Amino acid sequence: MRTLILALLWVCSNLVSGSSPQPVRPLPGYSPIGRGMEHLVDSSGALGPHEALNSSNFIPCSADVPNLGISNAIHWLRFTIHNPGNDPSVTVSLPHPEIDDLAIYVANGQDLDQIASAGQSCSDPWRIDEGSEFSYIIPVRSGGEATVLLRLRSKKQLQVPVLVSSSAQAGSMRATRNLAFGVYVGIMVVMAMYNLFVFLSIRDKGYLMYVFYIVLVTLTQLTFFGFGQFHMWPGSAWLSSNASIILTLATAIAATEFMKAFLATRTLIPRAHAFFKWFYGSFAISLAVYLFVDPIIGYQLAQAMSGLYALFFLVASIAAVRTGSRQARYFLLAWSLFLAGTVVFVLKDAGVLPYNMVTSYMMPFGSAIEGVLLSFALADRINILRREKEQSQAEALSAAQENARIIRDQNVILEQKVTERTHQLQESLDKLKETQSQLVEAEKMSSLGQLTAGIAHEINNPINYIRSNIKPLRRDLEDLLVLLQAYRTGTPAAEVKALEHKLGIEETVAEVNAILHSMEEGADRTAEIVRGLRTFSRLDEGDLKNVDVNEGIHSTLKLLNPQIKDRVQVELDLQANMPVECLPGRLNQVFMNMLTNAIQAVKEKHGDEGGHILVRTEQDHEQLLVTIVDNGTGMSPATRARVFEPFFTTKNVGEGTGLGLSIAHSIVEKHHGRIEVDSIEGEGTMFRIIIPLRQPGLIAKRA
Repeated sequence: MRTLILALLWVCSNLVSGSSPQPVRPLPGYSPIGRGMEHLVDSSGALGPHEALNSSNFIPCSADVPNLGISNAIHWLRFTIHNPGNDPSVTVSLPHPEIDDLAIYVANGQDLDQIASAGQSCSDPWRIDEGSEFSYIIPVRSGGEATVLLRLRSKKQLQVPVLVSSSAQAGSMRATRNLAFGVYVGIMVVMAMYNLFVFLSIRDKGYLMYVFYIVLVTLTQLTFFGFGQFHMWPGSAWLSSNASIILTLATAIAATEFMKAFLATRTLIPRAHAFFKWFYGSFAISLAVYLFVDPIIGYQLAQAMSGLYALFFLVASIAAVRTGSRQARYFLLAWSLFLAGTVVFVLKDAGVLPYNMVTSYMMPFGSAIEGVLLSFALADRINILRREKEQSQAEALSAAQENARIIRDQNVILEQKVTERTHQLQESLDKLKETQSQLVEAEKMSSLGQLTAGIAHEINNPINYIRSNIKPLRRDLEDLLVLLQAYRTGTPAAEVKALEHKLGIEETVAEVNAILHSMEEGADRTAEIVRGLRTFSRLDEGDLKNVDVNEGIHSTLKLLNPQIKDRVQVELDLQANMPVECLPGRLNQVFMNMLTNAIQAVKEKHGDEGGHILVRTEQDHEQLLVTIVDNGTGMSPATRARVFEPFFTTKNVGEGTGLGLSIAHSIVEKHHGRIEVDSIEGEGTMFRIIIPLRQPGLIAKRA
């Protein structure tokens, strides 16, 4: 109790007198000496090291780890080291890498020896001893004392955890620190590699986002503890100064993208999902202000947005859990542990919690726990997906079985309906064939009607002429019979002579000769018509024959002569002189249909005058070309495209069946030929029939 009272009195006397802190000694473990230091703020930055060392404006520090805030001012720290050991030096360490400029001086009488010049903004750091962190050997003789002066400046949160230890103790702490971070990095690398392998196996975007997040989190933690500037980019002052804030914001974005893919936030928590883009914008603004406007304002803005975003992440995770998502529970637990570690780290920086090994390494410890838990969540997600797949497969199998049953039932019904429909279709087909046969017969009867009309007209003229000569011939024969009877009865010559004069025998004989000649001409004309009809129809030639196509065209025109007369001018250019192997009657039917259409077209346009039809035949060594050109009404492109369709006609109802050109096209195709059409509406039409001179597919039917 006496010792405690004396200690309290000593502390009170120090506070009252404002005396300087006592010299510090090397301490084992992680024990900052903040209360053994004095602090001087140089707002103008005009003080030199000697002026600062001898300044009377130093004030004792009130915390083990002084928190000097965020400012552009230069801070000076002064403390005295007492070395009770045998080693002629001690080690001073500053395990806080977020320092832009750091200079260390040791008072040697009236002189100051500069031990080191370092910091994140220092592109060419130097020091007396070798090392890779803010850890420096201070020469202090055994049993003696030395005054150390630190010059610091930082545009970030500046905390100064100064540790004084022996070289052995410093090496032990460094080894422990490196081992801890080695374990941390190993855990994070294993998590990243495992999830990368899973991504390559199942191609789920969530695993790739998690790999990016793990890598960025690891880099951020290493940067916070100085591994970046000392080991990864030691020669880049820009990266050393800006890496922590850039990586922090990048990690926040990666965490967001992972959360969006892992929790399906667009469908699970759409309201929270809509806010992500606004935070992305705030991050971009904070980084731009930090890099290009004012680093202090940018740093404070980034800290505020990071804290707000961490809170938003927590609220969004809770909202996702409330939807019943199993994955959201893992995410909330992992994020809560990481956030707890971050809060402990921040409270340590704010001086609320003590600055020790636990509080210093709580944030990387929390991130490691988070990484492991999220990996468990992703592994559990595979199980969930597998169960969902199995359930989906079971449902699909059940649905397939039900569908199979329905299909079997439907097949029975369909078979009945198909049988009924087949019967109906067969009846419809029979009716269609009957109708088609009737239409074809109608077309034949139409053609036959035209043919009969032509034949009747052509034969009627000579027959009428013969018929009209029968009565005069009978009268003349009766006169000749009277004269013959007179000769037979022995009538005197004078009376016979008188009778001849009376009957006009000479005129009667001349008239009989004239009548017989006229009747002979009529009979010849009738015989010629019959021969033309026979040539056209070729009813006695059902097999292939070698015929003169020109003869068929002539016979067709003779039959169509009543329609042509003097009203249509027909020009013939018949150059073909080789026989063509064909079915003559069928080919003449083609000529009849096309010439009839041409005659009707020119009459429709020109009436009884001005109509012209050209018929040309040509040959080469392989094929026959028959061209029929008229100057009739022509056809539109739409009509020309359908001209060979069965039952298509532009004539009025009752004037045509629409089968004429279709039948002609079918006949030409059977002759292995084709029909070409060229027509201009209002100007005329050209049909070209092309058939081979020999029919290779019908050799067996040749005569």
